Amino acid sequence: MGMSRSLETSYLKRKRPEVDTLGLVDAERAILNAIKSKKDLGIWVRDIKQETKLTDHVVNKSLKSLLARKLIKEVVNIQYKGKKHYMADEFEPSKQVSGGLWYVDGNLDKELVNVMKQLCLRCIRIEKVATLERVHEHLKKQQVVNFEISSQQVYEILNSMVLDNEIIEVKSTGLWQYYPIPIGTVCYRFDSGPVVAKGSKVGAFASIPCGACPRISLCTPNGVISPSTCAYHTKWLNIDF
Repeated sequence: MGMSRSLETSYLKRKRPEVDTLGLVDAERAILNAIKSKKDLGIWVRDIKQETKLTDHVVNKSLKSLLARKLIKEVVNIQYKGKKHYMADEFEPSKQVSGGLWYVDGNLDKELVNVMKQLCLRCIRIEKVATLERVHEHLKKQQVVNFEISSQQVYEILNSMVLDNEIIEVKSTGLWQYYPIPIGTVCYRFDSGPVVAKGSKVGAFASIPCGACPRISLCTPNGVISPSTCAYHTKWLNIDF
């Protein structure tokens, strides 16, 4: 009997899950490691199951335990809103996951975006033609928000406005209102629409040859290549619109 009890005790010890310094059992530790390995990208619960090869019951129970201990957190991934994602508590969701400044809890902050759009429109209305840097400077001076906006975030707003046909993206020709802006620089303005005169011809800006010129980046007002010495540009100026 003594030998039998000894064998039974030994077997139970081998079957008992090992507990680490955090008080986690094997399954919890394996799941935590899988989540940590994804850092600030997080991981979908189905991927956790595939990586750890654990059953649904064990994974779900372990996730609840890890959440209760605040070792992990559930995050909203804007690309997969219907799928539960988990991330180690020490990481903050990457922009790819959270959507960045313009999202709150996975939802677009429409009110903030609309405010920023109106500020951008005001700048373009004042400047007539504005570069990304100029719009960025304008927004920083307004101080209507209590956080710092990056140039990339301003670009995201301007790009969304271009896609919504609220403004158009053009390249500076170095002429007229473009004169202060280096030739070839990307800038933004309102779409004045086609100019219809003498038989529905296309507007002047739409037909300007500079937009399709392969040497636009080398063209400067007083350079070897310049609007004043360009045969195509001179011909365009003489067109009777």
